[in-house]
Amino acid sequence: MEQVTLESAIEQFDGAGPEQVAEWAVKTFGDRVALASSFGAEDVVLVDMLARVAQKPRIFAIDTGRLHEAVYEIMERVRERYGVDIEVYYPQREAVERLEGQHGFYSFRESLEARHECCGIRKVEPLQRALSDLEAWITGLRKDQSVTRTEVPLAERDDAHGGIIKVNPLADWTNEQVWEYIRQHDIPYNRLHDEGFPSIGCEPCTRAVAPGEHPRAGRWWWEAPEQKECGLHVAKAEPKS
Repeated sequence: MEQVTLESAIEQFDGAGPEQVAEWAVKTFGDRVALASSFGAEDVVLVDMLARVAQKPRIFAIDTGRLHEAVYEIMERVRERYGVDIEVYYPQREAVERLEGQHGFYSFRESLEARHECCGIRKVEPLQRALSDLEAWITGLRKDQSVTRTEVPLAERDDAHGGIIKVNPLADWTNEQVWEYIRQHDIPYNRLHDEGFPSIGCEPCTRAVAPGEHPRAGRWWWEAPEQKECGLHVAKAEPKS
């Protein structure tokens, strides 16, 4: 496999669409790249794109133990439609038992620190295991999803996960472009999107949004917008002066 630098990758992306970025990732990293999928609209688009350039694209999901039933439904529909295997990672049982035994079942609503603790156990630690044998991972991040994602690049070095390459093919796409692709290719998608859920996370941490609300207003709705990340996508630290 050729030695890949972040700079050379970005040069290849000049003027490229998400299909070309996804294809580059597959051809460059082979079975050492995987799509991290929560099976929202962006992720099913990426499954479709990857299935067009790879016979068996690697896809993994994190089952936090508190997902909507609709998430499992779309996972199965995607598995059957594309004939793909979905690698599922779960939280460590002992950590969940300790969290719920000591703090109850809704501690994540008590403070930002408590919510980060829950996300750390249910999401972040399983992600670390999922990425442990990879050289790159693919996400459905887009710049216009939230105030915490406005600087998302098409590719970046993920120092929070050992310096592997993180590829975000849809970074420059709008929500409208995502749904246009879904309609054009008749892609199965999570039914909750038709019930007012533009962004879908754990069931107790996600609500439907009202018309005119920001798409991520229903995620951790009791928190400020700039706090609405779970730790899966860690922003680059500002350089010290």
